Amino acid sequence: MPSAARVVLCLPALLLLTAAPAASAADGWSLAPAGGSRPAFYAEGPAGTVLRDTVSVTNRGGRAVTVRLYGSGVHVVFAAARVRVPARTRAEVPFTVTASGDRAGEIVARDADGRSRSVPLRLRAGGPALSALTVENVTVRADGIAYALVNRGTTVLAPRLAVHADGLFGAVLDRPPRSLPVRLPPGRRLRLTEPWSGRPALDAVDVRLTVTAAGGARDSAATRARFVSRGAVQGAAGAVAAAGAALFAVRRRARRPGGTAPASPPVEAEPTGAGT
Repeated sequence: MPSAARVVLCLPALLLLTAAPAASAADGWSLAPAGGSRPAFYAEGPAGTVLRDTVSVTNRGGRAVTVRLYGSGVHVVFAAARVRVPARTRAEVPFTVTASGDRAGEIVARDADGRSRSVPLRLRAGGPALSALTVENVTVRADGIAYALVNRGTTVLAPRLAVHADGLFGAVLDRPPRSLPVRLPPGRRLRLTEPWSGRPALDAVDVRLTVTAAGGARDSAATRARFVSRGAVQGAAGAVAAAGAALFAVRRRARRPGGTAPASPPVEAEPTGAGT
């Protein structure tokens, strides 16, 4: 998207209100909400809704300016986080923000000389509260058990994780539920890895993860993994080879004339002719 291109987006879930004065600059460039004289951004929608709006960077100076855009206090995703604005030109940059509760933050722009401008941004999440999550893409890797958590509801979740794994001869891992050091906003996906040291050297294991959170959120997912280490294979092969060698030696000694196998007792033949 060219930095000076004007982009107009439909905002079905966004309510825009006046809240505070917009950022201005006496030294050449300014920052403000696009589409009129709004002095601030105000977004409202059901929790988990992705809201859209546009911010304008106006360069009134005689040379081009490059600014970096970011959100402060609120997670904001811009169509272009770095924008070059030619002289006497306005660039309008779309952005998205997820309604995840009542939040206050700012849209900030900073140029190469360290000068910054900001515009207030207020978020308000409405609608019914729904606690829901899913556990996805469970895989066993060298560094542990990798998985993804997805918040399918409308509330921020503090998940708890339980892990259980069964091998051919019983349980090889059993971790009771514990709180994870993360907070998962609505609509967000998070990749995590559960460490697993002391894994079996030779086994076929069924692994199950169960995640819960306040409000009744619960889901589980499973995968199967086979562990075959080189040391275990070499050890098993050595044991088989040793047993085979011992059996061969026993059989060989049994067939040799000077062997240690017990000999049959001698049998004396009785004469069959007439005696004298």
